[in-house]
Amino acid sequence: MNTPANTLVLQQPATDAALTQWQFPVEGMTCASCVARVEKSLSGVAGVTEASVNFATEQASVKAGSNVSMETLAAAVEKAGYAVGRQSVRLKIDGMTCASCVGRVEKALKQVPGVLSAEVNLATEMAEVQTVGGDALAQRLIDAVEKAGYHASPAAEPGSAARAAVSRGPAWWPIALAAVLSAPLTLPMFGLLCTSCCCAAQKPAWRIFILKRRRW
Repeated sequence: MNTPANTLVLQQPATDAALTQWQFPVEGMTCASCVARVEKSLSGVAGVTEASVNFATEQASVKAGSNVSMETLAAAVEKAGYAVGRQSVRLKIDGMTCASCVGRVEKALKQVPGVLSAEVNLATEMAEVQTVGGDALAQRLIDAVEKAGYHASPAAEPGSAARAAVSRGPAWWPIALAAVLSAPLTLPMFGLLCTSCCCAAQKPAWRIFILKRRRW
């Protein structure tokens, strides 16, 4: 079965503020026994008060204390022999100046429910975040970075900048590029054509010379 594209991580209502409710995809289950094993493993995590797994939707629903992280729940699922569906979110981070900034951004990202891991590169100003919420968590991640004192925005896909530059070029650019690429094929053809023309133009002159010699 396919994992839903966007898996939401829901906060427990205020009536039970001490608990957080998680919903995330579980991959690799094939029968009811798999469901039971995943539920048992999740229920065994300290701080988890309730755990249920839906085999049809391949979704796990867990209610746990605020001290339980998504990373801990994912480890419990993997310990049972299954996997948590993961998605990667890339963010462009502006405003960082040192390693301490990197640490603050990573800490802010890891505190967002649904984040499994977060790595920030100061040189490229990029953050790579592994989540169970995918694009559904993107805005929460951006808000967390903003709250930490930096600016974040969705990162462009690799190669998209180059494609955009080409698309913004003048209208004649594709034609010029095609002409340059086809030059090695077309130039020999022009050479043969010119040679034929020269031979055709020289034939009357030879004939005139031969006729003159006969007259002599």
